[in-house]
Amino acid sequence: MSRSVHTVALDFGATSGRVILGTWSGGRLSLHEVHRFPNAFRSLNGNDYWEIGTLWHEALTGLKKAADALPRGATIASVGVDCWGVDYVLLDDSGRLVFPVHAYRDARTQAGLRRLAHTRAALDRVYAATGIPNVFYNSSLQLAEVVASCPAVEDLATRCLFLPDYFNYLLSGRMENEFTIASTSQLIDVRSTGWSRTALDYFRIPPRWFTPPLLSGARLGRLRKEIVAGSPALAGAQVIAVPGHDTACAYDAMPAAPDGGDLFLSSGTWSLVGFESDTPVLGAEAMAARISNERIGDGRYRPLTNVIGLWLLEGTMKDFAARPEDDHAWRTLINAAERLPAPKGLLDVTDPAFANPPSMKAAIDAHLKRRKLARPANLAGYVRLICDSLGRGHADAMRAFERMTGRKFRRILMVGGGSKNRLLCAATAREAGVPVVSFALEGTAVGNIASQLISLRAVKDLATFRKLLGADLKQTTYAP
Repeated sequence: MSRSVHTVALDFGATSGRVILGTWSGGRLSLHEVHRFPNAFRSLNGNDYWEIGTLWHEALTGLKKAADALPRGATIASVGVDCWGVDYVLLDDSGRLVFPVHAYRDARTQAGLRRLAHTRAALDRVYAATGIPNVFYNSSLQLAEVVASCPAVEDLATRCLFLPDYFNYLLSGRMENEFTIASTSQLIDVRSTGWSRTALDYFRIPPRWFTPPLLSGARLGRLRKEIVAGSPALAGAQVIAVPGHDTACAYDAMPAAPDGGDLFLSSGTWSLVGFESDTPVLGAEAMAARISNERIGDGRYRPLTNVIGLWLLEGTMKDFAARPEDDHAWRTLINAAERLPAPKGLLDVTDPAFANPPSMKAAIDAHLKRRKLARPANLAGYVRLICDSLGRGHADAMRAFERMTGRKFRRILMVGGGSKNRLLCAATAREAGVPVVSFALEGTAVGNIASQLISLRAVKDLATFRKLLGADLKQTTYAP
């Protein structure tokens, strides 16, 4: 019988985080969620910030719970961190925070966003250099705003770490930039695995804040002694730089066909629609379609587009007193939405009014009013409208990729919270005209653990992991 390998995934999401204990034994992966905690940014004097100390406290709590959940005498082999994209910390040489940790939905980037949007030559140059479109949440715009509004920060800060890099530093003591999370920043050279001098110069960001990015799977060393704190189960645990971007992890977890005929959809707060490629998708049409050439942990490309996702539903729920609080209530709500007639018109999910409105319901109502469409009568009506609209958004993204690349996608593979929503899955299949395969898969945590297992040499490579995982995975197919 093969030896069991125990790993821990610290999986930070923008609305909740989890600590998952993964056990690999006999070519099979079992998961145990040992800790879950809420997450939200807080507004303070007109800006939005993450409670970074709280997140670190929750990570330590989860690590202790993971050690306590092990079989007697077992040890944790490694720990990996994944997180949402683009957000960062600025540190001095001692690792001390020198600036508050802003959240990506902060409106502080709007002036820079408009400036680049209205400077065509610069816009073309930055996209050609990085393959990342001009979007309000980009790290490039965030960092440019900091440098412009607080020039003294250049004297205070010596390092910029993206959030998973920062947690890796707190765990291991090493300050490194991991490649997949760096690729969300609009600062990586689309033709290499290094930083783009073109982008750094345009946004006036000090190059010395960064070190050459590490490809995923690099070992950063063992947990700091103060974290181990006498726990034999943690004493030998390696900190591994897994794909730091949660979407990169989710894509790695999908049992995709080796021939490249699958489109990937990671459905959560954002719907991230894309595919794996040896080459980037560039040019005027790609820039107009806001194709983001994020990267895979091995250096290849993950062209994708962001559809606003279940943020629409999460925001709308806040305006309803009677909203689902458990799985049964969610099923009841989805059933009610399914029984409703199809909406006469759908939302344009690319409308920037949905980015971060004070009231999502009010934003949707105003959008419908402008287009002379009736607003839904109740929460079930909003659920039906949002799911059908997102299905259309997913299909539009697929067709744009097919047009730009000449590829033909035969399936859509779907993971994330939205994969449990059969109304959303069915709407996506109907609008796209191809089957949607929904996996009962904790995508981000599984991809995180896959990278750890490969680094530990418990699994040969990602293709092997996907093959073994796919044979043991519950899935539902929605026909178009």
